[in-house]
Amino acid sequence: MSPGSEHDDVTVVVPCFNYGRFLSDALESLRAQEGGPPQMLVVDDGSTEPETQALLAALPDGVKLLRQENAGLSAARNAGFSAARTPLLVALDADDMLPPGALRALKRGLNADRSAGFAYGVTRFFGDWSGDMTMPDWDPYRLLYRHTIGPTALTRRELFEDVGGYDHEISEAIVMGYEDWEFWLHAVARGWHGVKVPEVTFLYRRHGTTMLSGARREYRRWYRAIRAKHRDLYRRRGELARESDLGPIGRAVYRFYWGPRPVP
Repeated sequence: MSPGSEHDDVTVVVPCFNYGRFLSDALESLRAQEGGPPQMLVVDDGSTEPETQALLAALPDGVKLLRQENAGLSAARNAGFSAARTPLLVALDADDMLPPGALRALKRGLNADRSAGFAYGVTRFFGDWSGDMTMPDWDPYRLLYRHTIGPTALTRRELFEDVGGYDHEISEAIVMGYEDWEFWLHAVARGWHGVKVPEVTFLYRRHGTTMLSGARREYRRWYRAIRAKHRDLYRRRGELARESDLGPIGRAVYRFYWGPRPVP
């Protein structure tokens, strides 16, 4: 990491399992951040592919490497976040990227709302799909029925520690592909809230058959699992509705439209 970077207080954790062909792009997007690179920590989740193993053995200076036996995405993120020593954390999958102004934009969001636990922005797809996915401003009611945050946000360490990390058991065994959604719902259940910034802050690579593609086919079963784990939070939907700009009819339409179906 370059000395004097304004992002010395951020660690970006990059889990990698046999994604060496994409890893260089992810790391280059971090080195290209406006204001300087953050701290970078790659978690090798037991990669077996020779190309990936060779790239991990030759990571550039300034990139830390943490190795573990294959335990899944949630466990890899938890290991990286636990090993980091900065007050701000970001999870970035090895096949995705950050645009150059992402960290500055997300920090502006957190600085504008000191009580917010995380900041997120607009997702831009690239690769097999292209286009932007612009979610509404922070609305915990909407989050009950649709994943409105995405996998990558600037998160305060206190939130990660309070929530206890990603739920490895439920995420890997039941809701593979929606571990991020469950994490943010858990944060809401613990009293945290987020803030949205209007800039594109996440570049989501779509390629072939991804983990999320498989998750979409089992959406209803996994959505029921999320609701079952957080049944107390869903019982509070009337309370959370007071923070929503949706009226009674809008909430009913939103609930019955998004609840039974996967996000795009």
